[in-house]
Amino acid sequence: MEKAFKQILQNRRAINFFDQERDVPEALLREIVEEATHSPSSFNLQPWNIMVLREQEEKMRLRKLAMNQPKVSESPVTLILLADTRAWHKDNDSLNIVLNHKLDDGELTEDKKDWFFGVCERLYGKSRDSQLAFAVKNTAFFAMSLMYSATSRGLQTHPMDGFDHDGVKKEFNIPDQYWVPLLMSVGYHAKNAEILPVKQRKSYDELVVSFP
Repeated sequence: MEKAFKQILQNRRAINFFDQERDVPEALLREIVEEATHSPSSFNLQPWNIMVLREQEEKMRLRKLAMNQPKVSESPVTLILLADTRAWHKDNDSLNIVLNHKLDDGELTEDKKDWFFGVCERLYGKSRDSQLAFAVKNTAFFAMSLMYSATSRGLQTHPMDGFDHDGVKKEFNIPDQYWVPLLMSVGYHAKNAEILPVKQRKSYDELVVSFP
């Protein structure tokens, strides 16, 4: 098990060239996404959503807003990840899905609903910055799990931060409550494309810091 996970960690690469003749079946994508929902999430709020782009016309519209990166349109699937900054609000659809799950599982009772809403509001915080931070960090856990799940099934991914955030929101009619932390191309590596060597990573000693 330890060796298998280490291989997934090392095999997960940010791939630039995708096999344009090999699709990602819908059933496989669904499996990967649902597996990634087991990512850690504060109070299990899961404040994330995804948009799945498969149509070439949609991917080209996104590519124009993503520094014209070819992988956006050449991968069979490109995802727009969304972090919900209002998944604490009692009128939020995502929050009510979570609430109903807690009620169904017996984790919560009807008389505790106001307590639940209060906890969610305190977790998110009152400022826009704290609400954004909460939503994005939880969505980042989900995004990493997506990439590892895809890798474990022989797929490759490429997370992207190089895009016009406001332009993407406007082009795809994304509501104001969402922040777009990243885009992600998903597919199979192009057969004849080179995979570059693994880049050096910081060591334990280089990572650990203290502040006297």
